[in-house]
Amino acid sequence: MAYEGVTSTDSQLLAAAGHDPTAFRQLYDRYAQALDGFFVRRTGDRDAALDLTAETFAQAWAHRHDFDNQRDGSCGPWLFGIARNLLLRSARDRRLASEASERLLMRSGRSTVTPGPEWVEGLDVDIAEALNELPLNQRRAIQMRILEDRSYADVANELDCSPLAARIRVSRGLATLRTQVATGRELS
Repeated sequence: MAYEGVTSTDSQLLAAAGHDPTAFRQLYDRYAQALDGFFVRRTGDRDAALDLTAETFAQAWAHRHDFDNQRDGSCGPWLFGIARNLLLRSARDRRLASEASERLLMRSGRSTVTPGPEWVEGLDVDIAEALNELPLNQRRAIQMRILEDRSYADVANELDCSPLAARIRVSRGLATLRTQVATGRELS
């Protein structure tokens, strides 16, 4: 199946990735820059960021069948969860995580930097600060839908809006957070 000109959800691309490499490439194209920017800011090392970005996608590929579509087709939270866990594990083990890349025989090991605890200092604070920068209606919608895992009907009821408006608030809030991560505007 060709995906050019077709807007597929992330989960549709991930599901098709096993038999269509262009599908996984599109997923990569959607998130690689934002993940790389996240890792560059956290590590301060360009090569470490490249290695960790590669490992994030290698892990995603290796665990693509485990993806649980709870975010209306978006793999963003799942990918950034993988990235966060890789960063934490790298800092804890004082070496870059690379198991999935090695299993897939991907070239890795560009970076010679030794990960340290400074890579993850303030990580959760950065995320909280970025969330706090959102307009109240978007922040509250994300908190209920993403963090509390409530249905859109519950979010809509709580926010006194339609389920469609709740979806729009979550979508716009997540798009803003993605932009902040990609540009480093609010995150350190």
